[in-house]
Amino acid sequence: MNAQINFDDKICLITGAGSSSGIGFATAQILGQLGAKVLLVSTSDRIYERANELIAQGAEAQGYIANLMDRQQVTILINNIISDYGKIDILINNAGMIQVGLEDDSSLFAQMPDEIWDSSIERNLTTCYNVTRAVLQHMITANYGRIVNVSSVTGPLVSSPGSSAYSAAKAAIVGMSRSIAIEVAKNNITINNVLPGWIATGSQTESEAVAALYTPIGRGGKPEEVGHMIVFLAAEQASYITGQTFVVDGGNTLQEYKGPSELFW
Repeated sequence: MNAQINFDDKICLITGAGSSSGIGFATAQILGQLGAKVLLVSTSDRIYERANELIAQGAEAQGYIANLMDRQQVTILINNIISDYGKIDILINNAGMIQVGLEDDSSLFAQMPDEIWDSSIERNLTTCYNVTRAVLQHMITANYGRIVNVSSVTGPLVSSPGSSAYSAAKAAIVGMSRSIAIEVAKNNITINNVLPGWIATGSQTESEAVAALYTPIGRGGKPEEVGHMIVFLAAEQASYITGQTFVVDGGNTLQEYKGPSELFW
């Protein structure tokens, strides 16, 4: 029995990996160090910079540009990858939340324009659907696959004012995954969800950074701390785990009181 996690000969597709300080790229670095061939996707040409960084670190990597809200572009992307590599063993759906060139679309529900709801659902849920749907048949044919969705604690567990659309999308990913897990378990395919809390990525706001100080651990999470959970769920050793959700939030959702500790205990 080999207890060592490695991804030799595994083809891994990671969406939303364009930011050098994000969860997607942190995960890609870990996978590359463990032997995976890492394929990165984002909406801008900065993805080539990320791929070159991985190559400089000794990994085999390639970048692709695609708008994952566009099903035709997703079909072309997956067809190109299958043509280049012959298979996709691992899919990490990390795209969503923020997209380069688009404004933040938070809005109070009662005043929300329909287009903001549609945009958030499309970016945070439909992207995951589009890519999973395009990849899944190839995994079924190969009788192997690992899918890890980066959802959020926002939606499945907690929420905030102005986040109804985002919350709906992230909660829906969890529900969608549970059904898929039942359908494809017989094909040696697992699908799980990782729910980050306050993570110190480049897109973290000032208020989010302050909120992170009141977690039990007392700081924001590092992108790689989420990445290690994703990597484990993508590994061969996680073969009996499917349809599950894993929270990475420093214990924040455990606590009822989230203010300064000196005022409470």
